[in-house]
Amino acid sequence: MNLVLDASAFFAEVPLSGVLSTTPRVVEELRDLRAKGRFETLLAAGLRVESPGRDSLLRVEEAAGRTGDAGVLSPADRDLLALALEREGTVVTDDFAVQNTARELGIPIQPILRRRARRIRWKFRCPGCGATSDKPGSCPVCGSMRERSH
Repeated sequence: MNLVLDASAFFAEVPLSGVLSTTPRVVEELRDLRAKGRFETLLAAGLRVESPGRDSLLRVEEAAGRTGDAGVLSPADRDLLALALEREGTVVTDDFAVQNTARELGIPIQPILRRRARRIRWKFRCPGCGATSDKPGSCPVCGSMRERSH
């Protein structure tokens, strides 16, 4: 099994097996001494650190736009999802926005400590006039930027 690890996988002491991968941006997020130690241990055991390709990143951008998660996914989250697409891997994460976008892309998910997130379709509300939409961006009624809501 190909597992693509989010930063949260390095913070928790959960058993991981199979072909393990992560991205350089995820590694940059590891600031805790314990997480860095876990990273070094997994690296010595064969963990791969790889950057995803441009085409996969574009697919992630499109999917995140459809789910409404584009505004909350970090560059590391985007890289993680793109690498999972390329490796046909399972994303190991507790991040709900990553899980939501992964579902949209057909990427399997393995939560670490939390339950799986249920699929969410975000609504966007204009703080100026109260109009709602399924898409982020400026409001066609008053021009204010829409905000994400449930």
